[in-house]
Amino acid sequence: MDRDLTEDQVMFHATTRKFLERVSPMARVRELWASEVGYDRAAWKQAADLGWFAAFVPEQDGGGSVSGRPVADASIVIEEVGRALFPGPVVPTNVVAYAIAQNGSAGQRSEHLPAIVAGESTGAWAFAESNDRWDGEGVQLEATPVDGGFRLTGTKSCVQDAVSADLLLVSARSPAGLTQFLVPDGTPGVRMTPLDSLDVGRRFASVVFDGALLPPHAVLGEVGHASAAIEQQRDIAAVLVCAETVGAVDQVFDMTLEYARMRKAFGRPIGSYQAIKHRFADMLLWLETSKAITVAAVGAVDHDADRAEYASSAKSYVSDRGPAIVRDCLQIHGGIGYTWEYDLHAFLRRIDSNAALFGGSARHEDRIAELVGL
Repeated sequence: MDRDLTEDQVMFHATTRKFLERVSPMARVRELWASEVGYDRAAWKQAADLGWFAAFVPEQDGGGSVSGRPVADASIVIEEVGRALFPGPVVPTNVVAYAIAQNGSAGQRSEHLPAIVAGESTGAWAFAESNDRWDGEGVQLEATPVDGGFRLTGTKSCVQDAVSADLLLVSARSPAGLTQFLVPDGTPGVRMTPLDSLDVGRRFASVVFDGALLPPHAVLGEVGHASAAIEQQRDIAAVLVCAETVGAVDQVFDMTLEYARMRKAFGRPIGSYQAIKHRFADMLLWLETSKAITVAAVGAVDHDADRAEYASSAKSYVSDRGPAIVRDCLQIHGGIGYTWEYDLHAFLRRIDSNAALFGGSARHEDRIAELVGL
């Protein structure tokens, strides 16, 4: 995306792209589809060494932002993740790190943040439920006070990389209001069921909390006062997902442009025909607008200025136009675009999956209408 990058950010971007070209070619991405956890733990550790999970973590907790704008720094990484289809919970782990850095106690920060920054621990956000609300009002998982702690009862759906996560960030509803909890892997009463996903490069799971008992120190922040934190987390997650989608769409557009120059019909490259040129012009307009609105949203979330309006505007637009672009690209490719061996379908699956995560276009349009008083 077109940004005003600092010198350090330019170097960070170049290093990230070179790293992904080396460790995440499509042949390797395809291999990982059949692996146990779905991503390469060695590559994850190397990514951590490059600072992929440090942006939202203060320096005193082992992290640090390249530019002082953590959302911008994270979006640089995640756009390239989208371009390379790098597998693994990059967005969820960064969101969990942000939540702990913002609301965690000294003990929670020292226990979890250095391990996340070092790539020794991954996180998953257990947020969405079967109602597909993707907002605080949709959180119905029950957190019942018990002997100073809490008992969690209910189900979270569509939790990315929950099975392999070392730490779950769980948003629940207590008698006092919305509350968040940190639930380590292996906690009794937590059961996970892997789900089939359109995106073959991601692992999702349903997480059932069958009366899981949590101690008092599992509470993240104040009991009953997590509503604002959840909204901030969702906006950050939505904007980062937009950056990933933009990277994936940009790669598909480049693939299609190259194909249209090479593929010939009736003795001419298909890209020379007016009908194809018009489709490329439309797609380029949508792609550049997606980039621009995502950059604007990144800046708004970083500065907490009209954060909700910008985040929802970006998520709504990118969730609508991203799938439209990739489907036009698929049509231009013709039959080869539908084959398993060709990489385009993997990008289509990621872009469609991202369109639904953290709320689709309709959800965010409704939110914008509420924010402006309609």
